[in-house]
Amino acid sequence: MTTISATHLPAGSTTTIGAQLAASPAVEAAIDQIVREARAHSAKLTDIRPPSAELKETYEQLMKRAADVRGRALLYPYIGSGIGNGALVELQDGSVKWDLISGIGVHFFGHSDADLIRAGLRGAMSDTLQHGNLQTNFEPIEFAETLLKLASRKSRLKYCYSSTSGAMANENALKVCYQKHAPASRVLAFKDCFMGRSVTMSQIGDAAANRVGIPLTTLVDYMPFYDEAAARRMGAGDISGQTRFIDMAVSHLRQYAERYPKQHACFIFELVQGEGGFNTAPREFFLELFKVCRDAKIAIWDDEIQSFGRTTEMFAYEAMDLGDWVDVFCVGKMTQVCATLFTEEYNPGPGLLSGTFTSTTPAFAMGTRVLQRLADPAAGFYGSGGAFARHHAAFAKGIRDIAARNPQWFPPGRDYADIVGGSGGMMKFTPFGGKKDAINKLCKHLFDAGVIAFYCGHGPYHVRMLPPLAVLSESDWPRIMSCIEKGLASCAAAGV
Repeated sequence: MTTISATHLPAGSTTTIGAQLAASPAVEAAIDQIVREARAHSAKLTDIRPPSAELKETYEQLMKRAADVRGRALLYPYIGSGIGNGALVELQDGSVKWDLISGIGVHFFGHSDADLIRAGLRGAMSDTLQHGNLQTNFEPIEFAETLLKLASRKSRLKYCYSSTSGAMANENALKVCYQKHAPASRVLAFKDCFMGRSVTMSQIGDAAANRVGIPLTTLVDYMPFYDEAAARRMGAGDISGQTRFIDMAVSHLRQYAERYPKQHACFIFELVQGEGGFNTAPREFFLELFKVCRDAKIAIWDDEIQSFGRTTEMFAYEAMDLGDWVDVFCVGKMTQVCATLFTEEYNPGPGLLSGTFTSTTPAFAMGTRVLQRLADPAAGFYGSGGAFARHHAAFAKGIRDIAARNPQWFPPGRDYADIVGGSGGMMKFTPFGGKKDAINKLCKHLFDAGVIAFYCGHGPYHVRMLPPLAVLSESDWPRIMSCIEKGLASCAAAGV
């Protein structure tokens, strides 16, 4: 656990007053009392419940206040009360719901986790809230050391630069690639990718709605992401559809490299696409593209901001045995602090990466604990038979069982290979033909039925879930599926 202690000092050094504060029995007793109190209240939440009639008017007022300060209403009528219990969360209207989106993956250890509350309280004891490049305490260093130790097990990644958001981590990655390959100014990215909402990242992300009114100053060339449904249609004779699709993508990439020789600074890879639809691909797809990038001296940038920690290994590049190819890497969401990692060859010159803030002391303290807990072999999270793989199997079985009882909700579609998909804790299912309006309506019906989910994809569209698998029990899935089936029935009855 992160503490300000004498162990952070060179051997023989005098213990600091900061270390004395961190080791204070009075501080420890106070933290213990707060954690006990939080646990006692959290334990009262054991199942979903509807909103309280007595709180309805107050909640509507809160929603209006949120709309007034934002300039538009919240997408979901979600304002939390400040308490939860694992995958269950209480809202200000008194309702309790299954949180299966976890703030788009931020709350992987659920709500009111005692260990993370403790880490956050310890972090709050530090003399500064924010850390930066000019002044920093030890917590950011410990976070970076912990992350690099894990990342370098099966990669060449050597350095870590922390930042306050995934978009900023991506901005830093792009700067590193630009500097290394100057004057190259073009970027390669996949169709349907999402990179964040800064000016530059909005231009790279493949969603026109996210860049309305933004001048297009970044030169982006889009590549097809692997499409299992299309690959099946391409199969013929002795050559599999998968091989044909990969050959097509390689040819496409070579055309770009030849059309714009030495003009591409990087190729941005999501090994599991997030916003684009939780799309996955065989290892061979990425490997063949990596080879072209290496030959053309194009940086291989692995963006795992949404997928990190959720696949059958901690890093998606570990799961696919591709780590040695990665030059630049981004992580965020689950880690609480976002970061850009890079190899020795991509270590930038002084002044390129900087910023007043890198993140807060509680965020660094909690992020380090998240990494430590993910890496604990006793947790049994990873591997083909690990908890995350078993959770995904339970999710898939539950959706298939619902579809078997209600096939009219899951018509076959030409543009998707299966009604369930994703990897590990990245879960999707595709009802109502993957139509955008239907999926949007379904998410709201699911919310009313006690399940918080979201959507992903760009046609077809899917229901997206990022459950807090680290604290979710496999025995919870029947209760969750009951709510999902109720939401599907309600949506179908309303007409989609």
